[in-house]
Amino acid sequence: MKRRPLDSEMEMFRDSARKFFQQEIRPHGERWREAHIIDREAYKKAGDMGLLCMWADEKYGGQGIKDFRYEQILIEENAFHGDSGFFITLHSRLVAPYIGHFGTEEQKERLFPGFISGEKILAIAMTEPDAGSDLAGMKSRAVDKGDHWLLNGSKTYISNGINADVVIVAAKTHADNAHGVTLFIVERGMEGFERGRNLKKMGMQSQDTAELFFRDVKVPKANVLGKVDGGFYHLMQGLAEERLIGACGNIASARYALELTKDFVRQRKVFGKPLSKMQNTRFKLAALDTEIDIAQVYVDRCVEMHNEGKLSPDDAARAKLYTSEVNGRMVDEGVQLHGGAGYMDEYPICRLYQDERIHRILAGTSEIMKEIIARSTLD
Repeated sequence: MKRRPLDSEMEMFRDSARKFFQQEIRPHGERWREAHIIDREAYKKAGDMGLLCMWADEKYGGQGIKDFRYEQILIEENAFHGDSGFFITLHSRLVAPYIGHFGTEEQKERLFPGFISGEKILAIAMTEPDAGSDLAGMKSRAVDKGDHWLLNGSKTYISNGINADVVIVAAKTHADNAHGVTLFIVERGMEGFERGRNLKKMGMQSQDTAELFFRDVKVPKANVLGKVDGGFYHLMQGLAEERLIGACGNIASARYALELTKDFVRQRKVFGKPLSKMQNTRFKLAALDTEIDIAQVYVDRCVEMHNEGKLSPDDAARAKLYTSEVNGRMVDEGVQLHGGAGYMDEYPICRLYQDERIHRILAGTSEIMKEIIARSTLD
């Protein structure tokens, strides 16, 4: 099914974004994979192109573009022509909006120009060794010392953890309240803020994923983000968009995997004829093509609802759950239909298979998504 057409301005934006990813991102992918980190320069180039925090107000250097479809285009073009480890959307649409929604005017004026230019890279630190989807179980603590907060704790699996200049850190600030969490803006160079290992992962080899440590970090009162003890609710407000972003990426990656597999089976011959002529191959890819097509329609509708301010947490959870499962089935079948070649790292389908697995975990596991959906339908 053809997707609803974009206006001419958006089509021009897609063309420009595609050229950016083809020229500035994809050619460096192999080097970044070996280094396990993206060059900081990539963010600066994206900033020069006006691709970072496009939604931010013009007075901070942004473009004031609120339509999420522009970000959806970036997600899709990065999937097809960029690099899975280039977490441009994490920077622009997952982390920066917390400061946009809950930050003070001083925080916005001081920080947004660097976010928009790519001079300052963003990360968010919620996950701990014993607290992932269950934020109430976190052990990081911050104590009010009058003129500052004293932050102690550790975080793990933090995307952009090595590159980040500004990290939004969630920490407990109310011992008697499981939801008594506050968000703090921790900046590079603060005494006691240390980075651990750049963690080795199954996939997304070019993405820096790190451990972060906070040892008596003195966080100025001016770096409290939002309300004290209100961090849990601030985080909840961003989860619907985070899961929508995941859904957009999942379905774009699934479509890319399908296209790669279709090209391969057309060329690969078995028993004297192309693999694409075998009924088993045709039926499997027909079924997956259908799943991807239907999922795309749902995701596009979620984007429309999000633009209207009406996307519910349970609908976002449905999108994230289903698309991550479809993506998983697609890359698994793609490897199978590639045969031995699918197990070779030089083939893109092999890397897609490795990259995909995290998407049924990050932004809330599939099991958490099912619980959210169940609550909306059964309770």
